[in-house]
Amino acid sequence: MEIDKEKYIDKLKSKLDSYSPITNDSWQQIQSVITFKILNKEEVLLRNGEIAKNVYFVCKGALRAYFTNDGGDVYTKNIFFENDLAGSTVSSLLHTPSTFTLEALEKSLLISINYKKYRELIFKHEDLKNFYVAYLEKNWVIEKEQIEVSIIMENATKRYVKLLNQHPDIDQRIPQMYIASHLGITPTQLSRIRKELKK
Repeated sequence: MEIDKEKYIDKLKSKLDSYSPITNDSWQQIQSVITFKILNKEEVLLRNGEIAKNVYFVCKGALRAYFTNDGGDVYTKNIFFENDLAGSTVSSLLHTPSTFTLEALEKSLLISINYKKYRELIFKHEDLKNFYVAYLEKNWVIEKEQIEVSIIMENATKRYVKLLNQHPDIDQRIPQMYIASHLGITPTQLSRIRKELKK
């Protein structure tokens, strides 16, 4: 996989800036704690039970976060695409084992951010602290609440249409069983929904 590092580093900066502006000085510091990583399809990035040491920015490809319950049922917690930040924030923050596995669904190119070094930078740079607060508020308060409400208040068809609006090519890229699991339904139910929508 050919890597245009500058292009993806610029995309990472745009992602961070979208939450709260980062100064050039802070950005230079951030660049000192990142590395590029290539994952093959089905390669595991973080295993259930491991302590997460990095946060990842998806340059190309797709990842899924999944966990298995005591009965052996697998649930896809999240699917990450280009320009998403992926990882186990709880594991990184509390230094506790991750409750889910992070796996590549496609050959993927990632920027790996060393979480410990990144946390050290937050306490030295006010703009990075502002970014971190804005990121947590959006992803762990606002979006989390919207997802919880959606699961209770919206039917599977509405949730699937919302997913399609966010990622129009998801059906071509991600196996149906993972999409269904992410929506909390069976592949058969998803197949019926897709047929209904095509009418």
